Amino acid sequence: MDFERSIALKKLPPYLFIEIDKKKKAARAAGVDLVDLGVGDPDTPTPKLLLKALAKASLKPENHQYPFGSGMPVFRDTVAAWFKKRFGVQLDAGTEVCATIGSKEAIGHFPLAFINPGDVVLCPDPGYPVYEASTNFVGGEIVRMPLLAENDFLPDLDAIPADKLKRAKMLWLNSPNNPTAAVAPLSYLVKVVAFCKKHSLILAHDMAYSEIYYDNKKPASVLEVPGAKDVAIEFHSLSKTFNMTGWRVGFAVGHPQLVGGLAAVKGNLDSGVVSAIQEMAIAALKAPASLSAKIRKTYVKRRALMVKALKAAGFDVRMPEAAFYLWIRVPKGLTSAQFCTELLEKCAIVATPGNGFGPSGEGYFRLTLTAPDARLKLAAKRLAAYAKGR
Repeated sequence: MDFERSIALKKLPPYLFIEIDKKKKAARAAGVDLVDLGVGDPDTPTPKLLLKALAKASLKPENHQYPFGSGMPVFRDTVAAWFKKRFGVQLDAGTEVCATIGSKEAIGHFPLAFINPGDVVLCPDPGYPVYEASTNFVGGEIVRMPLLAENDFLPDLDAIPADKLKRAKMLWLNSPNNPTAAVAPLSYLVKVVAFCKKHSLILAHDMAYSEIYYDNKKPASVLEVPGAKDVAIEFHSLSKTFNMTGWRVGFAVGHPQLVGGLAAVKGNLDSGVVSAIQEMAIAALKAPASLSAKIRKTYVKRRALMVKALKAAGFDVRMPEAAFYLWIRVPKGLTSAQFCTELLEKCAIVATPGNGFGPSGEGYFRLTLTAPDARLKLAAKRLAAYAKGR
């Protein structure tokens, strides 16, 4: 018997990283020694301090039951304290903080709370595919905001068509940005908040990479803007900051009604974040600053290595301001997909084609820094050989 997928699911393109994984598996099955720089998943383990906290918490009988709700009070209190220390923003732990199963889950669930069929959702292009996927699932209309080099890879708010803006209900922003690694300065965030207030838009800010920054230039939270909490919700993740992608924990903060709407959706669709993992997250947020600084130091070294290698090979690459991605123009005469296929076949390097993040990503490809130094050096060597042979 055949089962037809829903209209919403059929509208979605294949999830980008699943398709990349298929190509990787085929190459490895053929015995190819791949350098995988396609997916942003930290290669170094979760710090032992946090694993010990998890092990201890897992032995508590009270943590063996359903962790219903928006998170343990002590977890939400810890998030509020961390947020105050990091951004100088006061949060009500009871109404303005919600524990999430990583940030992807929360981003995927959030439109269910506020978007109705036909509502316009403004999405960055290129952007994290989940913004558009979640909008499709609820029947919203996607309007893309191109992220272009001439605008420092920030949405041009003045370029949004007036007829679409009249029907818009939500605007997605992502800083530090995936895939471009651009960071929105506080002055831009002020502009976005004013724009969303003027047009009665929900401002949904994805800040999963807040703690992966360089040169001691800490990215700003949109909630640092006076009055931002009137329109905004912000999504955070411990995945990148503490090498915890496998543990699935994060949090959403902001306007009580927006946070409450997300919590209501989650209450109907999941059973909350595992209590022992919440305790692990508490240990992470209370850890010495040196813990996350050590992780950033790793990426500083890798960023310098790969940017130098790419420039020496003739590629047009900008120095990333944050996150662990490199956003690079493809050589002239090739599409993003053609070039990434060529990289795989000729250099045994896995890269992500820019158009996989949206039409405005065409002409670019993305590499990650989440591979051991030795593998990055091998990739640099292969890129140099590739450039020499072109």
